[in-house]
Amino acid sequence: MERALHTELWTSFASQIRSYGAAHGLNSQHQAVVEVGSDVILLRVGTRWLRFTPSEMTEDNNRSHPFHLNEDGTVTVGDVTEDMDFTAERLTRELMQ
Repeated sequence: MERALHTELWTSFASQIRSYGAAHGLNSQHQAVVEVGSDVILLRVGTRWLRFTPSEMTEDNNRSHPFHLNEDGTVTVGDVTEDMDFTAERLTRELMQ
């Protein structure tokens, strides 16, 4: 994947994680904190967290899963591929429960 496209997809995914973190925080006692860098996105909620790199998603229990942003706007985590916004919403919701 060309670098400019990857950067755009990475930025979009981080933005969706932020948006869903804020939305789910409206009905929760917890607030999501999202830290974004050029090669890492960290989503923290209390003591729980998810860390994304261009090739891996790691959970707070140190379980890792393959992670990939696809050119068509989908995301693959482990064996599951779905639209980027569905992935961002699902992962954020699960972490905030």
